[in-house]
Amino acid sequence: MRRTALTSAALALLAAVTFTGAGTAGASASNDPPPLPSSFLWGTASAGFQSEGYSPDSNWSRYAAGNAKYDPVGTSVDFLHRYTEDIALAKGLGVKVFRFSVEWARVEPSLGHQDPAAWAFYDNVVAAIKAAGMRPMITLDHWVYPGWEADKGGWARAGMVDDWLAEAKRVVDRYASADPLWVTINEPFAYWLKESQNGGLNPLLLTVFMNRLVQAHNGIYDYIHAHQPGAMVTSNVAYIPTAETLIDTLFLNRVKSRMDFVGVDYYYPVALTDPSGLNAFNGQFWKASLAPEGIYYVLQHYARQFPTKPLYVVENGMPTDNGLPRADGWDRADQLRDTVYWLERAKADGMNVIGYNYWSLTDNYEWGSYEPRFGLYTVDVLHDPTLTRVPTDAVAAYQAITAANGVPAGYTPARAPQFCSLVDFLSSCLDPVRVP
Repeated sequence: MRRTALTSAALALLAAVTFTGAGTAGASASNDPPPLPSSFLWGTASAGFQSEGYSPDSNWSRYAAGNAKYDPVGTSVDFLHRYTEDIALAKGLGVKVFRFSVEWARVEPSLGHQDPAAWAFYDNVVAAIKAAGMRPMITLDHWVYPGWEADKGGWARAGMVDDWLAEAKRVVDRYASADPLWVTINEPFAYWLKESQNGGLNPLLLTVFMNRLVQAHNGIYDYIHAHQPGAMVTSNVAYIPTAETLIDTLFLNRVKSRMDFVGVDYYYPVALTDPSGLNAFNGQFWKASLAPEGIYYVLQHYARQFPTKPLYVVENGMPTDNGLPRADGWDRADQLRDTVYWLERAKADGMNVIGYNYWSLTDNYEWGSYEPRFGLYTVDVLHDPTLTRVPTDAVAAYQAITAANGVPAGYTPARAPQFCSLVDFLSSCLDPVRVP
């Protein structure tokens, strides 16, 4: 759900969802779980439009330019020219996976024209990730498509699927030999929300939009597996408390036969005892309460729904307001350590979680604003022309975690679990997790 301010129409949809699923979370195998296995995939996450800067014409460059309330994208954190620096920072964290997206609008800036310089940039990114000893996780669609495609109607046009697949196949042809992990479409439901909010799609076309994303995902899944034996492919789902049934029905359940692992993104609860999580719906993400134990409930939900599929946390992190201390006292290091503790608990309780990406390596453009800061390294895009990467307290914390594959033995979370967080509703309310 990261960074997504819900419209009133979306809230009405969420209110219609029926709560489902019983829990067994309270019966945890261990309150002092062992470290995660050495094969566990620690990672960081980013997205092209949000971090590269110097954006070519796209749906999102138009949204940013056309909304007076939005910050201009400008240079962002200039990953376009500083990718070697950022990949080195990720290597220094000890992570194994570096997630980024190949921006269709950059490599095909006009219909039928493939930009050799843009492709060379992504070639260099993939090569640098591999040289640093990490595995690429490539996102094919992180909510951005070319301006010329927007002129043709975007996802409202049936031909968009064929155009999308043609471009995605070029990415696969070029990078399958690097053995990346693949994310086909980032957060499909949140994609619809953002397109609807910004005028790129009539919100009433929700079903049409999801049908086309399903076609796109299934088509490229088969193509990836034909060109990369043993490939691991997903589409990461934005976990929105109480909306699981709606979101899973619209997309995830329809691609389950073409999904090698379940990719999940989790950020905020909406607790009955603490409704501050609703601030995530109005764009003031830093005012939303945090409940790291929610990751346990999310993994539990999908482990039950897809018992044969591995689970991977593709995104998780903590926002601040321009890097200022949070009013609730949470710091980034504690949030990260607590989250990892609950990953360990999930693994100890039999959930097949195989990886975790922190969102994000650096601060970046959060879909209209530079105010929310999610980075392990903070960057003041609007006021620091040098775009200096300043480490937060979570850098040292993550280095210690990756070195030990978890938190220290006997770790006690900084905060007690919230009661009835509405994350995996019945479990968090009727059978909540506990700590000593």
